[in-house]
Amino acid sequence: MKILVTGADGFIGSHLTEALVRAGHDVRAFVLYNSFGSWGWLDSSEPEIRKSLDIFTGDVRDPHGVKTAMKGCDAVLHLAALIAIPYSYHSPQSYVETNITGTLNVLQAARELEVGRVIHTSTSEVYGTARFVPITEDHPLQGQSPYSATKIGADQLALSFHAAFGTPVVVARPFNTYGPRQSARAVIPTIISQIAAGKCQIKLGSISPTRDFSFVADTVSAFLAVLNSSKGLGEVINFGSNFEISIGETAELIAEAMNAKIEILTDEARIRPDRSEVERLWADNSKMRGLFDWAPLYGGRDGFRRGIEETAAWLARPENLSGYKPDIYNL
Repeated sequence: MKILVTGADGFIGSHLTEALVRAGHDVRAFVLYNSFGSWGWLDSSEPEIRKSLDIFTGDVRDPHGVKTAMKGCDAVLHLAALIAIPYSYHSPQSYVETNITGTLNVLQAARELEVGRVIHTSTSEVYGTARFVPITEDHPLQGQSPYSATKIGADQLALSFHAAFGTPVVVARPFNTYGPRQSARAVIPTIISQIAAGKCQIKLGSISPTRDFSFVADTVSAFLAVLNSSKGLGEVINFGSNFEISIGETAELIAEAMNAKIEILTDEARIRPDRSEVERLWADNSKMRGLFDWAPLYGGRDGFRRGIEETAAWLARPENLSGYKPDIYNL
């Protein structure tokens, strides 16, 4: 298939783009235009991968650019978004413009061009603090941050286009993906980068919240399973490992994997407003398993440990660690 991937230059998007190329697809990678000529993480892809890519530089906020990029494509995987929760407190309008208007542009173009399959990327943050666990796709939506509110809006737009116009949309809802290339605004690379930089006192925000972490290879395989199926149209699908662990336990597991002794220090700047913190996330992935015959390879505590070890090994390499700033708090 000819596939458009928006957000192809990002963490998950770059891994997914590479996997699509390896699977034999013709991939058009939509990357954010910038004056540096950077393709984001795709700049570090293998030469053969880069040669195979059809790169389109643009901005999802521009409807003309989005439609131009989508012409001739059989499917679109929409991952472009602003995702950092702390920065959404700082600049919420930019989240509305990118996450909601950007998604509208993708949906309008897909409808007009009659694209065969649209996979829109959501987030587990739309559920807010769990009212019941494990969290199924029927869990109420709770916008506890400007980021999550814009993702709720984007998700509902996607579903409305399926209901109103028959646009072939599937809403993929990954829980907390981690792995090589993830930015330091996320908790796992924050911990790893501080330890790799030789720090024993690790600065974190709240350590009691729990998360369902998914290794990036599992998230990518879930996207591929949904892409290669005709099922799930008009539905929301959780991508998760069905394993819950606290931030504090995660830090201990990382320290153990890196043979480090650490002391956790609370940094007030990293703590979300009380009513904005999502205290508990734990995915029910039975729908994904049943519809798409998918299962995480890094599930459970043992799988999480393996994923942490692989992530730490990648980030601790000098050439990779140099791209992180463990001395500052990354919004």
